[in-house]
Amino acid sequence: MKKIEAIIRKTKFEDVKQALLDADIEWFSYYDVRGVGKTRQERIYRGVVYDTSYIERTLLTIVVRDVNVEKTIDAILKTAQTGEIGDGRIFISTVDDSIRIRSGERGDISLYDVK
Repeated sequence: MKKIEAIIRKTKFEDVKQALLDADIEWFSYYDVRGVGKTRQERIYRGVVYDTSYIERTLLTIVVRDVNVEKTIDAILKTAQTGEIGDGRIFISTVDDSIRIRSGERGDISLYDVK
């Protein structure tokens, strides 16, 4: 099992969500997050200078079976990529075990129903 964490633009969230559902990835968590990137800039609005060095993004956390890793990554890449600075990052790590609290099932079977 792998844990995929993707930091994406907030404007791309709905597209990525739909792409994941189309790829049969039906369960994931998401959070609104802020971070600091390379780009530093200030914007002036009505004579007031605003610091926009922080970046608002959405963090997706998805745990999948090993066989679903590539299709999950592809779905995120195809829909979240704009080709501009600030598209985000994808991090992949190994998950040692998973337990479904309701039934006590462990391992791959705890992630989704048997297919």
